[in-house]
Amino acid sequence: MMATGGVKLTLQLEGLALFLGALVAYWFTGGNWWLFVILFFVPDLSFFGYLAGANIGAKTYNALHSTIGAFILAALGLWLGNIFIQHIAIIWFAHIGFDRAIGYGLKFASGFKDTHLGEIGRTV
Repeated sequence: MMATGGVKLTLQLEGLALFLGALVAYWFTGGNWWLFVILFFVPDLSFFGYLAGANIGAKTYNALHSTIGAFILAALGLWLGNIFIQHIAIIWFAHIGFDRAIGYGLKFASGFKDTHLGEIGRTV
């Protein structure tokens, strides 16, 4: 089932809040903005999973576009006291939030365009 209407808008606004919150956290922790620019789209390398088919593609995309991995990395960075790891996690959160805000949701195995936020792209 895909989100529509007010639920979809709420999820997109939640994504925007995550993106903006990550930007603020990155700024407050003194992150290097060149690093941010370089790493921001790294999770999109998961698109290559679609070369192995829609099922594998959806799994790789979802693995890198879920907040679970970013949260684990952030917790590890905090536990180790490693600001570099924390910054990578914040960038990862920012990417996820940005994607959600523009309507890119977690993928279903039926195809790249099918997401929990609805179909991506133009519908004719």
